Amino acid sequence: QVQLVESGGGSVQAGGSLRLSCAASGYTYSTNCMGWFRQAPGKEREGVASIDYTRGGSTYYTDSVKGRFTISQDNAKNTVYLQMNSLKPEDTAMYYCAAVWVGYCGAPLDWDSLDAWGQGTLVTVSS
Repeated sequence: QVQLVESGGGSVQAGGSLRLSCAASGYTYSTNCMGWFRQAPGKEREGVASIDYTRGGSTYYTDSVKGRFTISQDNAKNTVYLQMNSLKPEDTAMYYCAAVWVGYCGAPLDWDSLDAWGQGTLVTVSS
């Protein structure tokens, strides 16, 4: 059974940092891309960042996080990270890890095209 398990969420003051981790298990084939979505209360879900292995590890970031968030991977651990610096209250949301095994990797990723996603980890940024 394929699983994506997020960790690293929590509460932090504005200006602080958090690193989210997403560990993938149960899938032994290649992965086309992985990424992170977030959904704040009362708002639509949005693609935050993604890494496209079919394009040499090319990365995508939504405009609001450019220069503050960094997506990275550890292939040996089948883990993807999201380093979040200079956090703002508007970054408060549930963050979801996502993966596309064999399909198309858009930029941002399309939730409806995902092959797997995690249960989410909550990030709360206070002012």
